[in-house]
Amino acid sequence: MIQRFTAFEGPRRLISGTLAEVALAVKRAGHAAFPIIIFSDASGRSLDLDLRGSDEEIIARLPRTAPVLEPETQATEPRGRGRPKLGVVAREVTLLPRHWEWLNTQPAGASVALRKLVDEARRASGDRDRLRAARDAAYHFMSTMAGNLKNFEEASRALFADDNRRFAGLIAEWPADIRDHIVKLAYSDRAD
Repeated sequence: MIQRFTAFEGPRRLISGTLAEVALAVKRAGHAAFPIIIFSDASGRSLDLDLRGSDEEIIARLPRTAPVLEPETQATEPRGRGRPKLGVVAREVTLLPRHWEWLNTQPAGASVALRKLVDEARRASGDRDRLRAARDAAYHFMSTMAGNLKNFEEASRALFADDNRRFAGLIAEWPADIRDHIVKLAYSDRAD
């Protein structure tokens, strides 16, 4: 999935697109009448970019928006004992003795049982997690762009209470591009 970003010049939406598209459009906007802020649509948070130099230099400096796997180093490092590296990250997990007892009874072992439990929990709470992430993104954007606007506090409460009708009424008088972007971030994944 391609991550999307949106740039605002004051209360006006300048462009939405990939980070490279947005960065180059902001560079071409030059000296704007209002400050230009770039937001991640996934998190609603603003980010600062170094827009000096050529288009190629700007693109080369952009932060990676998706994790990139490190190249294999088997040719330079001798293989040691144990399992090969498969992207597994070992971390400490603190459990009570009764949890360890149950895990030890699982046929495939503790690690497999824990992975299955995590995957099941992710499936079960996937929709709820997506809705929470969308609400949080809308709130982060709203705090930056509308924190000083009329009804901000009440609108924030309505957003977190999932009171869509009240929320829409409270932000109705806000600048159209800001209002529309908040609604897009908060409710674009919903079917209702």
